[in-house]
Amino acid sequence: QVKLVESGGGSVQAGGSLRLSCVASGFSFSSTCMGWFREPPGQEREPVAAIDSDGSVSYVYDVKGRFTISKDNADNTLALQMTTLKPEDSAVYYCGAGCPYGQGLYPTLYQFSGQGTQVTVSS
Repeated sequence: QVKLVESGGGSVQAGGSLRLSCVASGFSFSSTCMGWFREPPGQEREPVAAIDSDGSVSYVYDVKGRFTISKDNADNTLALQMTTLKPEDSAVYYCGAGCPYGQGLYPTLYQFSGQGTQVTVSS
């Protein structure tokens, strides 16, 4: 049974940092494309970052240089380090698994996702 459990969300002021984690189980973590996407209030789910099975990473334009996605195959954990946070980064952040290679920035293509963790950035 696939399980993805996110943690690390919270409330911060603009310019602050947060680190999200996603502990995964039930599938071959090291060989699976994974990523983060988010759902701002009243908006559709949007991509944030992805990491393929070969370690290739991709980011949407407005988080490049501020967010870093990483994958620890030793403890089946996907992380998202977020710095220089902006109010527009406020959203529920979801961890996803099972994207096709090179397609990690398309949230609808993920096979699995977690329950999400809330990130709120105040100005």
